Parts: sequence; structure tokens; C-alpha cells
Amino acid sequence: MAGPGGALALILLLQVSSSYCACSAASSAADALRRIGPRTGGLCEQLLLPLGYPCTEHTVETTDGFLLSLQHIPHGQKKVADSTGPPVFLQHGLFQGGDTWFINSAEQSLGYILADSGFDVWIGNVRGTRWSKGHSTFSVHDKLFWDWSWQELAEYDLLAMLGYVYTVTQSKILYVGHSQGTIMGLAAFTVPEIAKMISSAALLCPISYLDHVSASFVLRAVGMHLDQMLLTMGIHQLNFRSDMGVQIVDSLCDDERVDCSNLLSSITGENCCFNASRIDYYLEYEPHPSSTKNLHHLFQMIRKGTFAKYDYGLLGNLRCYGQLRPPPFDLSSIPESLPIWMGYGGLDELADITDVQRTIRELRSTPELVYIGGYGHIDFVMSVKAKDDVYVDLIRFLKENGWPSSY
Repeated sequence: MAGPGGALALILLLQVSSSYCACSAASSAADALRRIGPRTGGLCEQLLLPLGYPCTEHTVETTDGFLLSLQHIPHGQKKVADSTGPPVFLQHGLFQGGDTWFINSAEQSLGYILADSGFDVWIGNVRGTRWSKGHSTFSVHDKLFWDWSWQELAEYDLLAMLGYVYTVTQSKILYVGHSQGTIMGLAAFTVPEIAKMISSAALLCPISYLDHVSASFVLRAVGMHLDQMLLTMGIHQLNFRSDMGVQIVDSLCDDERVDCSNLLSSITGENCCFNASRIDYYLEYEPHPSSTKNLHHLFQMIRKGTFAKYDYGLLGNLRCYGQLRPPPFDLSSIPESLPIWMGYGGLDELADITDVQRTIRELRSTPELVYIGGYGHIDFVMSVKAKDDVYVDLIRFLKENGWPSSY
């Protein structure tokens, strides 16, 4: 059920009572979600401003009418220079929002660390998340509001958000994505209009192929065709704060093949350094909603071993694409001149090493790599040790590939 980037959201949902049986864990998690509930106010107001970081809220409209929230943090708590550094854009994963870059302490969270390092930080929030629930025509209660997958997130949301930052800053952008944020990035970089705005890209747990996913929880959901059942039932929004969302997870846990008393490893593989003591705090922000169609697209990738556009079936593909099969995203069309950095882990059962290596082979450029054998999927954004293990080298890469001498 937890596709790329969504691992943390479901971990939070069920690991609240990890010592219970699967059914009890789901019920306890539901109680925790209802008890804690999401905070009110904008991301800047809740996370950045109370700690003394400058932060402003921005709204951008996509060409298909979605109103997306962006946050801008021009520098850290103490401005380190007269001029602002180059813009860096952070893109979150599935069932997450821009808060994921700030949800640990200022010394551990990448968003804070980049701002304190002198970067001009911009935070993206895709359609359907808590921060981006607006549309020029539809409401979140309309079926058409949820008629999208990560394909639209790459082709519409990223185009709109990056275009806004590019126009405001008059500068090429450093891109950082995690999990689904890397799927979006890699697909978007095949589009010249988007690629021309990017000076370099750092990808945490990079994903373009998913056919070697080995997480038992995910394989259970794929095997029972959960995505197709939900679409048939007319469930188009996936919201794990709802009663239906909890029931969905409960149904997946009601199986001896999935150990929901150890959900962390069931969804992602082992993670070395996730701070489980902060779960109640995380629940104030996550999980965010997504669409069933998005889950269906991700499960298509797992079943077919492709990195392609959404498969509407033979007739639907003819109508949408003019061909029987959905067109693939051609990684070799990403400009060879675009510097890419990748961080991935040996314990990650979502961004599997075999799939990461296939992605690397299909790129025309040779990315810089940081491989950490003891890291899992969420360690790259949530590990209490990630600053030293990952972010020091990531920042070095960004400064060497997008920090002009004029800054």
C-alpha cells in the first residue's frame, strides 16, 4: 500500500502500538490519529517562524487549475551573507508534504540545514496534500479533483512550481527530491522546458523502476489488487486519517504474511535511525492524502517493470496517447550536461538496489553516488544521523554544481 515516499505515513499509522497484534495496532493508530489531529495554520506559521527562520507562503496555479502552496525560506536563522544563495527546491514523497523537510530538529532536518548553509530554500507541495487543497473549479469532494497520478505531478505541478521559482529568482534551480519526488523529477527532466530550469539534481532513494520492490506490506497490496478494487468501489481519495483509510490498512494487516507488529520493516525494509519516540509529533503533520489513481500508477510500475505514463488500457491509451501502450519516460533524454547526485541504501526494499542500478545505466550522464549499506528508505530524510551520513556530501555536491561565484 505504501508506494514510494509513503512509507513514513503508514509507519506512523500503525507503529503507534507496535507491540499489539495487527488488528489492535490498526485500531490504536486510528485512535491516535483522531486524538492528535492535524495542526491548523500554514507551514511557515507552524514550523519555521516559531524557530526564527524567515518564511513566506506563495500560491501557484497549474495549467489544469490546481492551486499549489510553496514556502520560501531565503536564509537561515542568521543571514550569513549580504546576498542570498542560489535557489534550492525540495520535493517531498508520497503521503507526505513540505513539512517532511522540517519535521525533525533544526540540526537534523535538511530544510533547516540548507537554509543555515546559505541556500535560498523553496518547498514544493503537490496537489491533494494538506497544504495544496485548492482548485479553480473543483473541491476536494469532487471525483475530478483526484483524477491524477504522479505523471501529472511531474508534468503540471513541477512545471508550475519550478517555473514560479525560476521567474522570481531569475536563476537556475538546484533540485532535491525524495522517493516519489525523484520519480517526479526524473520524469520531468525528460521535458526540455523543465530541464532547462535545473542546474543540478540530488535524488534521495531514487526511483524510476519498481519491479524489484520486496517490502511484504506493499507486495500484499499489489497481489490483492487493492488499487483496482478501490477504483471499482469509487474511492478516489486515499486519506489515512479517515475511517475508510484505517479499514484499508487493517485489511492488509489481517494476513499472516504481513507482520504489522513490525510495520517499519514490512513497508520499507529495516531503517537504522528513525526516531520512533517522536511519532505523536509526526502525526500532527502526516500522513497527507493522495489519489487512488496515483497508487494505481505506482502499482502498474511494480507489476509491469516499466517507467511509463499511466496505462488507461488499449482503447484509453489510443485516446490519450494515440498508441496502444503508454509511452515510456526515456531516461536517456535527460540532458547529459545535468549533474546528478544519488543517495541510496542497502536496506531499502522500495528503492531496491537493482532498480537504482538500472536507472543509473539508462542515464547518459554518470551520477555521483552515496551508498550506505545500513540505511533504509526513510533514513535519508528522517535519520537522526543523516546530516553527517548524507547531507554533508549532498551540500558539497550542490555547491560544486550550482553555486555560482556571484553568490
